[in-house]
Amino acid sequence: MTSRTATATGSIAILLWSTLALFTAMSGRVPSFQLVGMTFVIGGVLVLAIAAMRGRLHLARPTPASFLLGLYGPFGDTALYYAAVKTAPAAEANLIHYLWPLLIVLFAALLPGGGLKARHLVGALTGLVATALLISGSLGSGAGIQLGHVLAALGAFVWASYSVLSRRFAGVPSESLAITMLGCAIPAFACHFAFETTLWTPSAVEWGGVLGLGLGSIGLAFICWDIGMKKGDVAFLGVASYAAPVLSTVILVIAGYAPASWLLALSCVLIVVGALVASFGRAGRGAEPKATGG
Repeated sequence: MTSRTATATGSIAILLWSTLALFTAMSGRVPSFQLVGMTFVIGGVLVLAIAAMRGRLHLARPTPASFLLGLYGPFGDTALYYAAVKTAPAAEANLIHYLWPLLIVLFAALLPGGGLKARHLVGALTGLVATALLISGSLGSGAGIQLGHVLAALGAFVWASYSVLSRRFAGVPSESLAITMLGCAIPAFACHFAFETTLWTPSAVEWGGVLGLGLGSIGLAFICWDIGMKKGDVAFLGVASYAAPVLSTVILVIAGYAPASWLLALSCVLIVVGALVASFGRAGRGAEPKATGG
C-alpha cells in the first residue's frame, strides 16, 4: 500500500468520527463505561468478521507491545473523553480534546524522516483557530478550570501520542486491533460494574447510537486510522482531523441538535484553507514507509 492510499484510508476515519457527537447524543441514558464496553465489543467483532471474510483472520493476533499500546490509546482516550464530557460542559471538553490533531502534527516531527514543516504548523494552527471559533460561544462561562478540562487535555495527549507511536508498529497488521478492541472492553466493563448502574433496556434510538458508535467510530474508524498512522502522511492527517468537529456540527445541525451559525460557515472555510496549506507540495509522494518495529 502506498503512502497516498494509506493517507486516504486514514481520512475515512475522520469522516466516521464526524458522526461521533450525533451517535453519542443518540445513546442517551447508556452509562459511559457501559457504552465504551459495548462499542468496543461491537467494533472488535466487526473487525474480526472483516478479517475472516478477507481470509486474514490469522493476522488478528497482536504482539504484546501493540496490545498494550492499544489499551493505552483507544481505551485510555475513550474513557478520558467520556469522563471529561461528564465532568465539564461538553462543548468545552470537546474543544480541549481537539488539541490532539495539533499535537499529532507536532509529534510527527519526532518520527524518523518526519521533519515538521512550516506548512504543517500553519495548517494545524489554522485548524485550531477554526475549532475555537466553532464552539467559542460555550466558553467564558466563568466556572474556571474543572476536572473535565484536565481529563480532556489528558485524552488529547493520549490519543496524539498513541497515533504517532503506532508508526513504530507499522509491521503489525491492522487486523490485530480486533483482539485489542475486545481486550479494551474488559477494563471498560470492570469500571462500569464498579462505578455505574447497568441500563438493561436501551430504547431503539439508544441502540442506534450504540451500534453507530461501535460499527463506525470504534470499529471501522480505528482500523482506517491505524492504516493511516502506520503507512500514511501523519502530519497531514493530523491537520485534516480538524474537519471532524466541523463536520460533526454540520451533522448535528442537519439532525436538529444544534442551530446553524456564521461561526460554522467561517470554521468550514478555515478548515479547507488549513488542509490546503498542509497538503501543498505533497504531489509525487507515495513511497511506503519502512516498518520499524512490532
